[in-house]
Parts: sequence; structure tokens; C-alpha cells
Amino acid sequence: MSTKFLYVSANPKGENESYSLKVGRAFIEQYKILNPDHEVTELDLFKTDVPVLNAVVFDGFSKLQNGGSFSDLDQEQKQQLGKLNQLLEQFMEADSYAFVNPMWNFSVPPVLKAYIDVILQVGKTFHYTENGPEGLMKGKKAIHIQASGGIYSKGAAVEMDFSHRYLKTVLGFTGISELEFVPVEGIAMGQTKVSEIVKLASEKAIGLASEF
Repeated sequence: MSTKFLYVSANPKGENESYSLKVGRAFIEQYKILNPDHEVTELDLFKTDVPVLNAVVFDGFSKLQNGGSFSDLDQEQKQQLGKLNQLLEQFMEADSYAFVNPMWNFSVPPVLKAYIDVILQVGKTFHYTENGPEGLMKGKKAIHIQASGGIYSKGAAVEMDFSHRYLKTVLGFTGISELEFVPVEGIAMGQTKVSEIVKLASEKAIGLASEF
């Protein structure tokens, strides 16, 4: 069975305009060179119908939990729960991951939060035991590439980063404890040329590709 790598991006801009996507592209192309036999899937969340956990979804969950079957759901529930399950299964089947996004207002883009709500499912990616929650995705690895206008990986602003720390917490909850981080930061500060920031981050990302 082929090793599967899932490349998840959450940026509405094209790669020519997005700093995170430029670095992400450098990483994934190097990964492909190093692992030509691996199956790489690129999931652009801004071009994907990511279900939001709304009343339709929760009502569908309730029907299934009360003994109903998928055929008992109405058409809208079938569509949303079907897509939700498709994304969840894709995530569970992957062996390694990349998450590529900008920091927006100290957090992740809303569509990435919606995706996290899809993949963080009890009984699927984690379960509860008598000793507390336990992740079911152990032994897998991820890389997070994130662009930000300021510097949040060190210094006084570290506590303001609710993006990388959130993703690290979520993945750790599923059992994915190996998470590499490539910040593309300080873009808006003007102290270093943007091209240099992207170049250094790309070099780091390319170097990490050999560890997956």
C-alpha cells in the first residue's frame, strides 16, 4: 500500500501572492522528489466544500446516533454528512501531513477551523478512556507552515499566537505529536526584505522534507 501524504492549504490567494503557499510549494515539491512512489493529495480548503457544524449536521448526527441509517437522512443531511465523512476518511488514511496557512487576527482562517471541526471526531481520531482522552492517530507526523505579518514564534508576542499553538494542540489530541513548524514571519515589519524571509523559510522547509 502506498504511503499517503496530505497537503492541506488554507489561503484564498494564489501562490504568486501568498508567502505561506510559496514556502509550502518548496516543501511539497522537494518531498515529491525525495518520495516519488508516495501518493500526494493537495487539499485547497478555499476550493473545497468543508461542512460547517450547523443544525443540519447535528440533526443528522442525532438521527444516526439514535439508530437511524444514512438512508433515513434528508437530502441536505446526506450531502453534508457525506462530504464530512469523505474529508474525515481522507485525513485518517494519510500517513503524514502539511498544513499551510496565514495567521489571521492571531488565529487560523475560518475554513481551517471548520476543517479541524470535521477531523476532530470522537471514535475516529480520538476516544475517551478511563484515564481520559487518547489520540488514535499515533505514529504520524505533520509540518505546519505559517505566514504572519509580525513575529510570534519568539519574544513578547508568543502568547498572542492562537494559530500554531491551536493546531499543535489539536493534532496532539489526535495522537500526532511530531509537528515541525516553519514560520514565515515578520512580513509586515520591514526590518528584513520579504524575499529574504521567504528564502530562509523555504530552505528550512526543503530541509525538513527529508524527514517525512
